[in-house]
Amino acid sequence: MSHAFLDQVAHFAKGRVAAEAAAWSIGAAPEPALYHEAAALGLLGIEVPEEMGGRGFGFAIRAAALEVLAGADFGFAMSLVNTHNIALRLCEVGQDAAAQYLPDLLSGRMHACTALTEPGTGSDFAAIRTTARQVAAGWELEGEKAWIINGRQAGLSIVYAQCAEVGDSSGIAAFLVDLNAPGVTRYAIDSAFSQTSLGTGGFYLSGVKLPHEAMLAAPGTAFKAILQEINAARTYVAAMCNGMVQAALDSAAAYGAERCSFGKPLNAIPRWQTEFEAAQAALMQARRATEQAVEKVAQGADAQLAAAEAKISSVSCAQAQLPRLLQLMGAEGLRPGHPFTRHIAAAQMAGFTDGATNILKDRVARLTARKES
Repeated sequence: MSHAFLDQVAHFAKGRVAAEAAAWSIGAAPEPALYHEAAALGLLGIEVPEEMGGRGFGFAIRAAALEVLAGADFGFAMSLVNTHNIALRLCEVGQDAAAQYLPDLLSGRMHACTALTEPGTGSDFAAIRTTARQVAAGWELEGEKAWIINGRQAGLSIVYAQCAEVGDSSGIAAFLVDLNAPGVTRYAIDSAFSQTSLGTGGFYLSGVKLPHEAMLAAPGTAFKAILQEINAARTYVAAMCNGMVQAALDSAAAYGAERCSFGKPLNAIPRWQTEFEAAQAALMQARRATEQAVEKVAQGADAQLAAAEAKISSVSCAQAQLPRLLQLMGAEGLRPGHPFTRHIAAAQMAGFTDGATNILKDRVARLTARKES
């Protein structure tokens, strides 16, 4: 069944997503119908139990599906998985929230997001300044979240807020927030790299009132829980970077076989083939690291080191090999119909997602030293 599912995902990615993604790279936005098609395939409920409307697969299938989707467009894949992650979390926290929101999430009618990052606070998660103050009827949230995937269009978010003093990781809690509630103001974030398929945005929380039951993870548990979720996210981002490099290799291989220079196909020119094979070898190495991380996450083992190493390896591979493969394409590779320019932009954004590469390298060094001591 999982093989058939991944075949369907590949058909959808190559036939529908890739065709639309060329326009997203220059500012157009995905049509709502595309999210509904993704939902019909089960992409918004890959790991959601079948009895709750999902496909009931494991983490390895989530990573594999995202790798295929990212080969067509990284941002669209990230948008889908962020909604998926909220749906999966609601299945774990209680029937009431699941019954209220799962139908809209799994059908693609509602987007969702996880809100950690704030202006001036990224990888240093413990430094978040959004506050949750206990009031008679429940909680009141104040603060701002920025650079949130799906932030511009999400209707639902799990928001992390500080219930104690800033810098106290044990005071951080997680809250389920309806982003259409009074006091929430959303905004889009754009840059020179198009972020429409990511849905990047932020929102202000001004006196947002929540009932007691909106707290999904209490202080003392939320910080640890999100670190575990980040290990999974780092792993599937690694897989997604691999998918982008594979798509670029496929495009370059096809072009190298048909484009002639000096009377012979490009792939018959030794220097061209040497560069191509170097990119293939780099991808193989990145995939080995990713496979190790996927196995640990799927088994529920400690994946801190493996996930960080996989993300570093795959992001670095994508950032180095995508420009290399574009060079093999020449100016033809700049056309929006090819994936090179949007994948190069996405590889840079992947380097910031779920832990910046430079900070992850420091983390790997600490974890390795601890392991060897």
